[in-house]
Amino acid sequence: MKICMLIEGAYPYVTGGVSSWVQQAILSMPEYEFIIVALVTSENEKREIKYQLPDNVTALHEFYLQSEDYGRYRRKRPLTKKENEAFRSLFFGGEVDWEPVFGYFRKAPVSLDALIMSDDFLQMAGEYYRAHFDRLVYSDFIWTMRSIYFPLFSVMRQSLPEADLYHCLSTGYAGVLGSMAKYLYHKPLLVSEHGIYTREREEEIIRAGWVTGEYKNLWINQFRKFSDCAYQYADKVTCLYEGNRKLQVEFGCPPDKTVVIPNGVDAEEYENIPQKEADDPYINIGAILRVTPIKDVKTLLSAYAMAKKKNSKLKLWILGPLDEMPEYVQECWDMVSNMQMQDVVFTGQVNVKDYIGKMDFLVLSSLSEGQPLVILEGFAAHKPFVATNVGDCKGLIYGNDDGLGKAGEIVPVMNTAKLSEAMLFLAEDEDRRRQMGEAGYQRVLSHEKKKIYDAYRQIYEELGGQRQWQE
Repeated sequence: MKICMLIEGAYPYVTGGVSSWVQQAILSMPEYEFIIVALVTSENEKREIKYQLPDNVTALHEFYLQSEDYGRYRRKRPLTKKENEAFRSLFFGGEVDWEPVFGYFRKAPVSLDALIMSDDFLQMAGEYYRAHFDRLVYSDFIWTMRSIYFPLFSVMRQSLPEADLYHCLSTGYAGVLGSMAKYLYHKPLLVSEHGIYTREREEEIIRAGWVTGEYKNLWINQFRKFSDCAYQYADKVTCLYEGNRKLQVEFGCPPDKTVVIPNGVDAEEYENIPQKEADDPYINIGAILRVTPIKDVKTLLSAYAMAKKKNSKLKLWILGPLDEMPEYVQECWDMVSNMQMQDVVFTGQVNVKDYIGKMDFLVLSSLSEGQPLVILEGFAAHKPFVATNVGDCKGLIYGNDDGLGKAGEIVPVMNTAKLSEAMLFLAEDEDRRRQMGEAGYQRVLSHEKKKIYDAYRQIYEELGGQRQWQE
């Protein structure tokens, strides 16, 4: 069976999270052939493949969210009546008729600028502007709409590879592209959300400084349409835990399509990892993360600085890549320097198994998560966790009435004082850490990696089926 995975902003160029899941899934299912469609920013963006692609990955295609338009496609093509109605529903209406939109991009090459600045588009935009946004600057409104739809149309214009099954690792742009693939090739579509894309974009836009006022709602509403499309066309929609399944249903996914498949690890892989030296004088705190704003490393550093003043034995290890957002990394380094923090180590990209056993406990300060694989990895190494109350962190650390007890502490997002207190709470009692680490280990045994990928194998066979593979 040939499976095409559509992935936005992650594998194989970003490590951790969804990317780690994709790599492990492909390795765990060598009987399938995988084609990767990676949605990236632009052709000119510097990228480095961070994973050795498994042998059963037979192709890697890059689709650009910001493709060069000028000089390549000069052709203008007026919209038919049906296309006009479909684009109108997409831009400014409620329920979207996606099929004429999909078909439009398959007829012939078209200039995106010509489409978005066409008389048809400007007429639609003008009507919607006058009805809902006439108190705003018209040119700002037009360019906002262009910013939303240019990336979508950029990827829709590119040629999708044929496969027996399409698997989107999010809704959003990837979800619409997967829906288009189903429409074109009449093959099944599986959508998997590690975090709920619509909610994540909503939170991002609310916090963002680059979009203001009523434009925030405009962006949010359009992203909801993209998720609606994926939920509409998907044959199955998976997520990591029950809370996210309920959110999917709340955002319009039919309940009978939804399936919960949690993350998983192989605990045996952590049995013989290096451990802390007996003469190590520090209480080592490990933060396994990408140094990016979504991980809120600045709050972590501030909390550590507060805790360090009360317990001089603390040492913070930030274990993860530094190349994704260099400016943010520099801001974190400057913060360490300006606050004269002691015993803070940024390791960069490392093999986590070389370090995790040497930590006394682990910490995750994220603003948003799904069901963090890093928590399961920490539990497999018998390490307790301090984590923010995002995604399924609370369910993993406190358990869902499984009788195993707490495996760490949960704190509010962006709460420096509470995070610092939790660090000190775990630091002060070795027996407590050991007991919590054992609770986490027992809990992770129910998240066996083999069971997780067997569940996906079953869905692949159910949707793609040996019958289609033999055709």
